[in-house]
Amino acid sequence: MDPQIRQFRGNARGAINNRNLQSALAKLSSGFPARRSQAAARLPEFEALRDEARAIKDHVLEHLDIYLERYEAEVMSAGGQVHWCADADAARAKITEICKAAGAKTVTKSKSMIGEEIAINGHLESKDITPVETDLGEYIIQLRDEPPSHIIAPAVHLTMDQVADTFMARHEGLDPTRALDEPRKLLEEARAQLRDKFIGADVGLTGANMLIAETGSNVLVTNEGNADLTYSLPKVHIVIASLEKIVPTLEDAATILRVLARSATGQEMSVYTTFCTGPRREADTDGPEEYHVVLLDNGRSKLIGTEFQAMLRCIRCGACLNHCPVYQTVGGHAYGWVYSGPMGAVLVPGLIGLEEASNLPNASTLCGKCESVCPMHIPLPRMLRSWRQKQFETNRSGSFARVALRVWAALARRPGLYRLAVGLGIAGLGAWGRRRGRFAWLPMAGGWTGGRDFPAPNGDTFIAQWHQGARGDASGAWLRRQGP
Repeated sequence: MDPQIRQFRGNARGAINNRNLQSALAKLSSGFPARRSQAAARLPEFEALRDEARAIKDHVLEHLDIYLERYEAEVMSAGGQVHWCADADAARAKITEICKAAGAKTVTKSKSMIGEEIAINGHLESKDITPVETDLGEYIIQLRDEPPSHIIAPAVHLTMDQVADTFMARHEGLDPTRALDEPRKLLEEARAQLRDKFIGADVGLTGANMLIAETGSNVLVTNEGNADLTYSLPKVHIVIASLEKIVPTLEDAATILRVLARSATGQEMSVYTTFCTGPRREADTDGPEEYHVVLLDNGRSKLIGTEFQAMLRCIRCGACLNHCPVYQTVGGHAYGWVYSGPMGAVLVPGLIGLEEASNLPNASTLCGKCESVCPMHIPLPRMLRSWRQKQFETNRSGSFARVALRVWAALARRPGLYRLAVGLGIAGLGAWGRRRGRFAWLPMAGGWTGGRDFPAPNGDTFIAQWHQGARGDASGAWLRRQGP
């Protein structure tokens, strides 16, 4: 998928006006967040597990070279091969080489964000190799020739009617009068279409939720079992993963698994959690004859030792997307590349450069919800502010933004003038919006009011109320109890 990040503003406006998309996003915002909250509440040690998971990943990132070398040695001792790839071109070339050596005509794929990152599907097609997505959401968007719009729910931007229309158009030879009016019917039809693809595939390509240094295993987490069929039926299994997916031990993997599904979908555990270690052994009844791991850097090593290193703790659960008011308004496609939401707004500038991804750090309200729900405690708002600061320092923030920041800075350095300006603004907005209590439109605030009303101020500024409290005002006493 080629980056289209420069079109973020136009994409976002189109997304806000897309009724089907808004209907689909409304269901997302009321589904995953509620289930995550319930799952966390059922596990008393959930917060302690988050702390432990963060510590595991921080330890790995401080000793990444050691654990990667240990992982490679264990993969090789189990009969597999590890291929180190600096960038997307190298990864695509290596995967193609393996497929050509196997005489592959068809490659089944389980969901892999790294596969999307290196645009492996289009590359394989250009080499006369047919890739087949086997995750239901990925299968749907492949039929529609669309990129995924979410890390764990690639087709979340679609309604059931849109999926049914796609199946009617693309599944040839079936009864054109058949009813596809229930999710179960859609699932059964997709399953029937994919069955022969699984059996006939020459190569299986999977991602990896984790790579375990202790055993040389890769961990696959799914709810459909498609990854198990993808790696076990073909004669060649290719794992593609980025460097930071490594964890030291099986026990560490178990700790992270306990927060992964709860954060992603609100499940205690995903339906299928599979550990793959090397090719088929003599006593095994199934499994691949060859096992390859393609380890991708693609800009990640540049983040080590920087203020963005914590981003490499990400386990791709999607919790930050599910809770982000910006993502819930514009969806994933507006971001213009593989990774969206708060994690994408931080990661993508690090991978492809701030010049290409300059819009993304500003696609956030900095409300902090993303950090509060992240199972790895990634300080996403702080890193977004760091990218914004870099934008300002390198003159990429735009003339209007720079002027606005200079005006704000000038006021902030003069407390008396600041309080006067803010007080007049609050008083004016309060008087203007007193009748309705909110604004459906405000000048220079169309980005806000285009999707929601702006509340009219009610009362004095916070600073004014605080000073009233210092003089004994009752409302100010309440403010003092809350603390600054």
